[in-house]
Amino acid sequence: GINAEYMGDAFERLLLVRAMREDRTMLSAIDYIKATLGGPYAQPQQLDLESVVEESEPLIPLIFLLSQGSDPTGQIEGIAKKRKKKMGAISMGQGQEPAAHAMVQAGFAGGDWVLCQNCHLGLGFLRELEEVLLKADPAAMHEEFRLWITSEPNPTFPIGLLQMSIKLTNEPPQGMRAGVLRSYSWLTQDTFDNFRRPEWRPLLFAVSFLHSITQERRKFGPIGWCIPYEYNFGDWNASVQFIQNHLTTIGDDPKKGAPVSYDTIRYMISEIQYGGRVTDDKDRILLSTLTEVIIHPKVLQPDFSFTPSYTIPRFEEIVKHREFIASTMPEVDPPEVFGLNANADITYRLRTAQQVLSTILDVQPRQGGGGGGATREEIVVAAADDLMKKVPPPWKKDLVKEGFQKIGHRLPLNIFCAQEIDRLQVVIVLIRRTLSDLKLAIAGTIIMSVELQEALDTIYDARVPPRWVKVSWPAPNMGLWFADVQKRHEQLNTWLLQDRPPKYWLTGFFNPQGFLTSVRQEVCRAHARDGWSLDEMETKTEVQKQERHEVDRAPPEGVYLYGLFLEGCSWDKNRQKVKEAAQKEMFRELPILYVTGIEAGHKQPKAKGALNKFKCPVYKYPTRNDFNWIFDCDLNCEEEPHHWIMRGCCLLCSVE
Repeated sequence: GINAEYMGDAFERLLLVRAMREDRTMLSAIDYIKATLGGPYAQPQQLDLESVVEESEPLIPLIFLLSQGSDPTGQIEGIAKKRKKKMGAISMGQGQEPAAHAMVQAGFAGGDWVLCQNCHLGLGFLRELEEVLLKADPAAMHEEFRLWITSEPNPTFPIGLLQMSIKLTNEPPQGMRAGVLRSYSWLTQDTFDNFRRPEWRPLLFAVSFLHSITQERRKFGPIGWCIPYEYNFGDWNASVQFIQNHLTTIGDDPKKGAPVSYDTIRYMISEIQYGGRVTDDKDRILLSTLTEVIIHPKVLQPDFSFTPSYTIPRFEEIVKHREFIASTMPEVDPPEVFGLNANADITYRLRTAQQVLSTILDVQPRQGGGGGGATREEIVVAAADDLMKKVPPPWKKDLVKEGFQKIGHRLPLNIFCAQEIDRLQVVIVLIRRTLSDLKLAIAGTIIMSVELQEALDTIYDARVPPRWVKVSWPAPNMGLWFADVQKRHEQLNTWLLQDRPPKYWLTGFFNPQGFLTSVRQEVCRAHARDGWSLDEMETKTEVQKQERHEVDRAPPEGVYLYGLFLEGCSWDKNRQKVKEAAQKEMFRELPILYVTGIEAGHKQPKAKGALNKFKCPVYKYPTRNDFNWIFDCDLNCEEEPHHWIMRGCCLLCSVE
């Protein structure tokens, strides 16, 4: 172990933690802040609007920077009501500028408060507002006037307006306990007493629980939601209102009235109230799964709990419900309560640390300082020389044409290979031209353009120039990206010169969907006599027991793939099924995957005692969205598929 006496000061300990356990970086950073600035600077601060209003002046706007899940409108309205101030509110958008200007001018004269919401949708109005405030006469303005502005962060927000204003932000409640308590703060005892049916109060808790889960899963990144949706009070309120309407329709007396239709409630919540925001197909499946698990008749059972420490309160008074929630729910939520594996917490901490460190790197000064050692330009020139030696040579057109004549230029997979070579050729040529021009610009032979300056800055930081990324693929650093260039070139060049490989590195393709289409085309052609049609085919997958180094022969039909990584789960090689990931096992490489095409509707029915099938989405990169989705792969599992859906399991071509 490491002796704490020899670990240096707080900053040196922070560097050590960053190098050895990146997921613990922010915890060590908090210790560093405490040691250097003091404990209060490391504590979250509660927003006190009373003191903010006291500090403000008529010509000093109060700007709320909006964050996900946080809407300050209620707090602003509350402080206005408490001070008995009349407040006019307007939501910015197309055509709202004249009305907003009129409201501000009326506030100048009458002393009313004005709230301009979502001003990131009206940046032109903000620039005009800045001019109005700069030219305004303080003596002619009512001293009680206050201007509130809410806006999402935007790079084109008027700097002058920011400098003259008071900037505020209000983070949403963190954790399930704070989230559920916040939902219960919107309820009253009268609402609690609306119905005598035993389902009413448990359903209220279940909807509040679901609401908090939808918000808290966002912090886990793509494994929580593919796209972080802005669920808020409106979604929760609409769901509660629908349940009220439903119970009113079926009758308050459980003996005389109809039974509660849980399917109806689940559909309305997952497809309409919350589902109305969802744009990703996999997120829609996840939301439907979460709703099915939480909004369930079992919530009526007295001993039911979602997980240990998350029990439904069974009291008549709303005050006791709040006290029960505050006293029984833990302060720190285990990932399991969200349906995630324990490793999701490490994922969350890693994402947070990487975002903070990336931001720190972005704001570093770009000009070199004094002192010894190589200059910034000398370091970049050396790096450019090194990269130029490693970059593969561009393909010659006549040799490419000759190679495809030998291996069959009309076969679908070989046509796909030619398209991939064309796209990688563009990348290789751009690399060589950029590096050559950059050295000339540093030497003063040609002008240092904006693109070359951008390349100089990113190469110095060991990152990939944006122009290269635009024609290729994203990567966290230059080393990984350049290694991919070499590996992609090697796979395609081997294919061109030596015919098809026995197995394919799916990550090495620009268009993996096109590759799978080519596979189905070749299988369809092989079964042309059987009357197979490409439009009626679908992809069939099967995980093999062999690892990549054990495969040296292609299958008779279809292809073998390697280089896919499981996230959110692991693989039981002996039993050929998905299993829970071990502690700190963030990714697990899948053995060889066999992919072929079959006629739609010809899949064999599930045999008695056979394992379940989980449709696992495959993505190009860790950022999960429809653009990066490739296809769905069938994986065996013992549990019900919804278990792995809530785990956020997927296959990734690249883990970086």
